[in-house]
Amino acid sequence: MVEGFLIVDKAGGMTSHDVVARVRRVTGVKKVGHAGTLDPMATGVVVVAIGRVTRLIRFVQELPKEYLGVGRFGVATDTLDADGAILEQEPMDITPEDIEAVVPRFVGTIEQLPPMVSALKVGGERLYEIARRGETVERDARLVDVYELEMTDFAPGPYPEVSFRVVCGKGTYVRSLVDDIARALGGRAHLIALRRLRVGSLGLDRAVTIDRLDDWEDYLLSPAEALADLPRITVEAPVAEGVLHGARFGTGPVADIPDGIPVVVLDESGRLIAVYRRSGHQSRPEVVLS
Repeated sequence: MVEGFLIVDKAGGMTSHDVVARVRRVTGVKKVGHAGTLDPMATGVVVVAIGRVTRLIRFVQELPKEYLGVGRFGVATDTLDADGAILEQEPMDITPEDIEAVVPRFVGTIEQLPPMVSALKVGGERLYEIARRGETVERDARLVDVYELEMTDFAPGPYPEVSFRVVCGKGTYVRSLVDDIARALGGRAHLIALRRLRVGSLGLDRAVTIDRLDDWEDYLLSPAEALADLPRITVEAPVAEGVLHGARFGTGPVADIPDGIPVVVLDESGRLIAVYRRSGHQSRPEVVLS
């Protein structure tokens, strides 16, 4: 039974679903999922789960993501990236110092309005489906986490191009972030390039490119490797037996884990057998790979 994770370096022009379809084809496994959408224009890390370990995807989705991007200031598109149609265009007379002055406003827990062209559902329908009909609906701003944000280069001109690096949490729209920075300076902007460098510690250094997917077995990560960012414990055989049966623990090593966060449980061979979470005085299984 094939199971594990692949870090795929997505090429531009593909959707994340295209990546999943390609992995299904080369592995012959139908149960495949990805841990976070990457827009067609963007390139870089898409974490793909194969087989029953798709149940672990949500733990990868919660990890911070790092990106390199470039925004063109003074030009707004309907998708907030280069794939969209231009809505407005007006030169912006800004300097690197102007960018650096407003960047701190967008670090920390911030409010962000999801773009209309996104996979978020409103009233049971995805926003991009509504946008395709030329319609706009009210969206609620959401709280997202931006851990690091820095300008890395500035190309001057009537429509300056600003390069940046950002580390952010789940649900953050980088294209919205760029446009919000431009709005703080009295204009608009859109993304012209975006590359995801990593999801947690799962980075490009361990990725397989689309054209090398036929060699996917050389790049397959075990569940324990893919969830290396989570705290973990190793249990002996008698406890492992209970874990594999979904037991709850009020005492012992599985009970003695940090409160409120997912913890990987390994057997003595180093195999991931479950993810547990403690609440109060008891630890309960969230996923068991029996």
